[in-house]
Amino acid sequence: MKEKIVNLIANHVEGMTAEEIATFIEIPPKQELGDYAFPCFRLAKTMHKAPNLIAADIKEAIGDIDFLDKIDVQGAYLNFFVKKDIFVQTMIESALKDNFGGSDEGADKVICIDYSSPNVAKNFHVGHLRTTIIGNSLYKIYSKLGYKVIRINHLGDWGTQFGKLIVAYKNWGTKEAVEKDGVAELMRLYVKFHEEADQNPELVDEARAWFSKMEHGDEEALSIWQWFKDISLVEYKRTYDLLGMDFDYYLGESFYRDKCQEVVDQLTNANLLKESEGAMIVDLSDYDMAPCIVTKKDGSSIYATRDLAAIFYRKNTYHFTKCLYVTGQEQKLHFAQVFKVVELLGNDWAKDSLVHIPYGLVSLEGAKLSTRSGNIIYAEDILHDAIKKSFEIISEKSPNLPDKEEVAKIVGVGSVLFNDLYNQRIKDVSFSWDKVLNFDGETGPYVQYTHARCSSVVRLAENFDPAKPVDYSTISEPDAMNLLKEISRFPKVVSDAAEKYEPSVVARFAVDVAQAFNKFYNSTRINVPEENVKNARVMLTYLTKKTLHDALELLGINAPEAM
Repeated sequence: MKEKIVNLIANHVEGMTAEEIATFIEIPPKQELGDYAFPCFRLAKTMHKAPNLIAADIKEAIGDIDFLDKIDVQGAYLNFFVKKDIFVQTMIESALKDNFGGSDEGADKVICIDYSSPNVAKNFHVGHLRTTIIGNSLYKIYSKLGYKVIRINHLGDWGTQFGKLIVAYKNWGTKEAVEKDGVAELMRLYVKFHEEADQNPELVDEARAWFSKMEHGDEEALSIWQWFKDISLVEYKRTYDLLGMDFDYYLGESFYRDKCQEVVDQLTNANLLKESEGAMIVDLSDYDMAPCIVTKKDGSSIYATRDLAAIFYRKNTYHFTKCLYVTGQEQKLHFAQVFKVVELLGNDWAKDSLVHIPYGLVSLEGAKLSTRSGNIIYAEDILHDAIKKSFEIISEKSPNLPDKEEVAKIVGVGSVLFNDLYNQRIKDVSFSWDKVLNFDGETGPYVQYTHARCSSVVRLAENFDPAKPVDYSTISEPDAMNLLKEISRFPKVVSDAAEKYEPSVVARFAVDVAQAFNKFYNSTRINVPEENVKNARVMLTYLTKKTLHDALELLGINAPEAM
């Protein structure tokens, strides 16, 4: 229906393509303003006329249309009122499609997403959840739009910190303690190193020497490093399993260390490298940026070098249309520098293809997290606590619910994910149990409970079959129409979320649909004697269930059938 209206406008407006017009079509906030609206502000400059006069001219040019009740001019807006039975039929038939909300815009295109990427030998704490949750949702959103998405976990598994850890292990650690306590023991040693180094700065030089051994292939150094990495991956994958997430590649910084020299050679041949206090840099002062350090005084690589090597490897291997980096906003300058260096090497594609997607900080009930000081909270512990608390709530509300443990896992994990994704990613997130596990607020459990309610309604309608014809004329109540309009927004919501790199658009849509359904559910009797009316209302419930399921899926959240 939206496409028909877009074409109507496009046939009578010069200077705007149908694609451009489609981006400006709105669904009015009130039903009395119509089903669709087109603002004419953008046409005022090119047509040299007041927007309200432009709207009136377009209305007159369109005239009477068989699928419209009327077209009204409201100020600068052109409001379209679709005949109710045609609107209902079009929306239901669209929403019934398997890939409703999706498209083929990404066909034959590749997007790489670099996310999660914890630092090896450090715990996967609650702060790491943001990049993991946002990145996973973007993967699902782009996949729904037809893109081939490459999920890359760029592990922080190389650098001077491993020299520090080796020194700490040799001075204050044991093999037995590391094997017994895993990352927790490695973190204890890391914190211990910094405490001791404050008193004995020579330890820092010793750490640099051990990392230099790693860089030069020393067997003992690499053996210890690999051991630390293997131990860490076991624990990280356990958390990913709990989240229901995975990656196509676990390619950490170490993977690119033998590819860094090629980057240095390219920069040298392009006369971009300069010496600065013994280090080699790319001067970016012309772009109001600090220099990008490429090699340190001892000639060893730095994370910027490895990021540059990773970009060229990914471009040559995956031939990406875009490569997205989901990291904290504190890394904004780093990626701006790296992307500019790629561009200066003659790669114009870097301007549009390389994208840093920053996000805000996360705190637990207002308390900031710190790894160096040891003030840390494991992501795995947060998830297990959420599951435990969900089980307690579900046991109280639905004591006879089958598979309570599995439902509690779905609700608990989902509540943590939704709490993060409901917020705009650039904003800081404060984690509060009272808010996260609220079954009545704008939360994951609320949306999941609404899905379960829809599932119950559909189950009880034993003879319901979504393939059977629907009497569209029976869906006319304001709350039913409002619900259908909310559902019809799904394709635009998915497209907007992808364009803005913003999963919160989907999360907020899910809440809007849930609220619209609950209003419809409370105002409209579904199980009525008239079979055609009952069937139509169950169909609307079924479409709500389907849409909520698909929206939650885009957020990486499962939708239970009962709660």
